[in-house]
Amino acid sequence: MAKAFTDTNFQNEVLSSDKLTVIDFWAEWCGPCRAIGPVIEELSKEYEGKVNIGKVNVDENPQLSMNYGITSIPAILFIKDGQVVDKLVGAQPKSNFVKKIESHMS
Repeated sequence: MAKAFTDTNFQNEVLSSDKLTVIDFWAEWCGPCRAIGPVIEELSKEYEGKVNIGKVNVDENPQLSMNYGITSIPAILFIKDGQVVDKLVGAQPKSNFVKKIESHMS
């Protein structure tokens, strides 16, 4: 299952991780966010142990959203070594996520 990243665990879970981290910034009321939710869950199972995959609820963690300049959701950030290396905005097909993950895993 995708992890829940929050203002409190973000430093340890994401910025200090030695793995690529994929973060879905989302909200309960966002239709496109709910549409890609199952895709994020599938990816977290498929890449378990290889890639850190999780979600940030923008309503519950406004500081993280502000820190990363999230203005529209769903926004998916790809973070490696504490830096944003890629980004997807809006509902996307699973193949787009896989392409980005594979390109940043090496």
